[in-house]
Amino acid sequence: MTMDGTSVGEFVLGIDFGGTKVALATASVTGEPVQRTRLATRAADGAKEVVRRVLDAAHDLVAGTPGRLVAAGVSTFGVVRDGRVRLAPNVPGWEDLPLPALLEDGLGVPAVHVDNDVNAAAVAELRWGRLRGTDVGLYVNLGTGTGAAIVVGGKVVPGTHGAAGEIGYLLRDPAEPGYADGRAPLEEYTSGSGLAARGSALLGERVTAEELFARRGEPAVAALLDDAGAAVGMAVANLTVFLDPERVVVGGGMAEVFLPALRAAITRAAPFPPPVEAARFVDDAALIGALALGVQAT
Repeated sequence: MTMDGTSVGEFVLGIDFGGTKVALATASVTGEPVQRTRLATRAADGAKEVVRRVLDAAHDLVAGTPGRLVAAGVSTFGVVRDGRVRLAPNVPGWEDLPLPALLEDGLGVPAVHVDNDVNAAAVAELRWGRLRGTDVGLYVNLGTGTGAAIVVGGKVVPGTHGAAGEIGYLLRDPAEPGYADGRAPLEEYTSGSGLAARGSALLGERVTAEELFARRGEPAVAALLDDAGAAVGMAVANLTVFLDPERVVVGGGMAEVFLPALRAAITRAAPFPPPVEAARFVDDAALIGALALGVQAT
């Protein structure tokens, strides 16, 4: 039953693989949430063990949802290309994992659509959020990582290798180490994890990005955050000049913090500055995106 007590009929399954947890949900094909659950992932778990536990949880969730499962959507960190996960070196066992095949075999559902978490969040915004009705748009995620999704023709553009929008690899300076050196320059400078590392080095104590925001009154911290805002603002402004989108939507846990910097940079740089809005979905954006991928696959 849905939250209002009506029958579900056909439904979709959404799975969001995160770094420390996996969230699962079922929803009607119109997007009405039905049930949710989540699993903590343990450092000792290998990637295939995580997938096995997720499949068990998925079967339990599906069994408890009245109606018929017709499709599943899955969001994951990294990039999905040629049936395998790429660009996920920080999670043991995830690089080169044949995730789509493992899920298709394990779920036994007619359609499984797997994409990275930022693209999934953009699909959620396209279907139910701030990008709805947008032909050309830009979705930017500012959180633990730094990423983007490009929308053309009302659809997320994957790129030749599924890596369109991987702006964490953008160079801030021509001479700095880049992807070939095992680095992600913009992400290391502007993401939540990158800010935590830089802030901890600056202050001589371990701090999180959230703690840095709370200490913005300290001049050194304010300078660090302003510098990060300027860097991500320049990157997104350049993307806006290149793409000429109707709308820029910003999601992720740090969206509100950096929105003023993005708006200022885009207004300064773009010949036709688009509106820049906070995303509708923040906390569960990738999970809702997974459900949107599932609905898209029906």
